[in-house]
Amino acid sequence: MEQQSLFVSESDLPLAERLRPRNLDEFFGQKHLLGEGKVLRKLIESDKVGSMILWGPPGVGKTTLAKIIAGRTKAAFVNYSAVTSGIKEIKQVMAQADHNRIYGEKTILFVDEIHRFNKAQQDAFLPYVEKGSVILIGATTENPSFEVVGALLSRCKVFVLQQLKVEDLTELLLHALADERGFGGQKINIDRSLVEAIAVFANGDARNALSTLEMAVLNGETDGDVTTVTKEIVEQCTSKKSLLYDKTGEEHYNLISALHKSMRNSDPDAAVYWLARMLEAGEDPIYIARRVTRFASEDIGLADPRALEIAVAAYQACHLIGMPECSVHLTQAVVYMSLAPKSNALYAAYESAKRDALTMLAEPVPLNIRNAPTKLMKELDYGKGYKYAHDYEDKLTTMQCLPDSLVGREYYRPTEEGVEGRFKSRLDAIKEWKKEHKD
Repeated sequence: MEQQSLFVSESDLPLAERLRPRNLDEFFGQKHLLGEGKVLRKLIESDKVGSMILWGPPGVGKTTLAKIIAGRTKAAFVNYSAVTSGIKEIKQVMAQADHNRIYGEKTILFVDEIHRFNKAQQDAFLPYVEKGSVILIGATTENPSFEVVGALLSRCKVFVLQQLKVEDLTELLLHALADERGFGGQKINIDRSLVEAIAVFANGDARNALSTLEMAVLNGETDGDVTTVTKEIVEQCTSKKSLLYDKTGEEHYNLISALHKSMRNSDPDAAVYWLARMLEAGEDPIYIARRVTRFASEDIGLADPRALEIAVAAYQACHLIGMPECSVHLTQAVVYMSLAPKSNALYAAYESAKRDALTMLAEPVPLNIRNAPTKLMKELDYGKGYKYAHDYEDKLTTMQCLPDSLVGREYYRPTEEGVEGRFKSRLDAIKEWKKEHKD
């Protein structure tokens, strides 16, 4: 239970806390869930909420929504932190919930940052959710498909809270300037364009938007009882933007996916943008260089063999000189990958061979290509029938190299893209020669 000091007044609280919505009518954004007639709004207003996961980026109202539910429900509401609590505390809360159920009282358990719980801690909730002792409301910034155990997730409805739009944040900031709990009791002079600039800067995060507005007002120029917020002040308050990025979370994988797919789609402008997003947010350049190196073979391959050389060179440059200097080396590599001809023939070849390798693990190596370092092995015909290609005029033989059960399999199917067209012609010629010279 949260407690506040007797000596702390509401005016001392941060603006974002003072303006926290008290009901659904004061809630900004998420109209796809909380608009009139929408399912989540109906559930809250009728006090019929079930177990759910609220998933969305920071500052979109997950905790606020839980507090609104707490204010409307007739059930016992328990606010629980995944950061400070363990299995022992979970069991104590569950025991109380079981006791309440005997007397016909529901318990809603709100777990903030549920993704911080490990599997054992999440499993501790499961039997109580199954039998209805508690209604679980979990909040997470991470994809619940990865961070919430399957058995628990299957018993919860996932509601996706979206990043707030610039229009939503602008409306929220104007509300903060007019509301008595915000700056409504003061004379604040700020141009609407500056309010919109703060909304853009906040990147969908209401808490960030309100904190930035508060900083701008507190640093405003005062003349009597009027405070003026200038363009220069707003620029100072937004000069060091913290990019929405978590190097271990979902956004990390979203951005590297965006980079990879932009290069695959031969879009150098998009690729360089996503590269900059990652580097300026603090991503390790070595990680990006490794992914670009993978791309060089997975998506380009023999269509342009130089792509791998460029990628490896960029990796070495990142390793030798680091950021910020290596940003230009990565840019060179990313632009090269974007413009290079594309072929996934090598990737497809390996994946196809892998499937056979995993399902045919016991296939024996043909005797003719086995190594025979001992007399016994030679007596067992290891290496018998081996044909040394260099002994033949065309440097080719018809010797079988695949297991009997896989004879005729084709894994590498070259395309006509870029240089790979030459490799295709060479492979076709080899196959035709073997066909003609087959014993």
